Amino acid sequence: MELKVINEEGQASARMNASDGLFARDYNEPLVHQLVVAYQANARSGNRAQLNRAEVRHSTKKPWRQKGTGRARAGMTSSPLWRGGGRIFPNSPEENFTQKINRKMYRAGLATILSQLVREDRLAIIEEFHVGAPKTRLVAEKLKKMGLDSVLLVTDDLNENLMLATRNLPNVLVLEPRQADLLSLIRFPKVLMTKGAVSKLEEMFG
Repeated sequence: MELKVINEEGQASARMNASDGLFARDYNEPLVHQLVVAYQANARSGNRAQLNRAEVRHSTKKPWRQKGTGRARAGMTSSPLWRGGGRIFPNSPEENFTQKINRKMYRAGLATILSQLVREDRLAIIEEFHVGAPKTRLVAEKLKKMGLDSVLLVTDDLNENLMLATRNLPNVLVLEPRQADLLSLIRFPKVLMTKGAVSKLEEMFG
């Protein structure tokens, strides 16, 4: 599999060979959907708390007499049928939303997404991405020359200058290869990788 390598002006300058198993896999939509749902579920904190009928503030007095009023029987105002009553099956902070992801599934899903990015021309490779000083302006100008507005940058050399220079750009996220997750790859319209990052991904998942 050959990937397009661009220069600092955003123009195609060369091509590089990459693993077919990582960048030329058929698209598996059900697998990607399952992984994205699991990823989002695992990020949930489970901090919702609702009250059952014993915990809501209520009176134990019977609202009206049992018979003769023409209304339905009622014992107390904490009934789940009443407005302000307790929940039948309340959510608790201990609720666990975790979904298991097998290692094989994660590897296959990552390869599927990377392959689809290549097919949609949303993935570009660059030799290296460095800035001389921790200044946001330098990164913004560099990305503007490449024609990249909203981009995920995956680099094998995440130094302090680059980290500080990109943290104030709302549409730019910089990650190392081991941090590249499925949701970030899907979320950004363009993904820019250094050659070193591609090599590391091939070592980990190829």
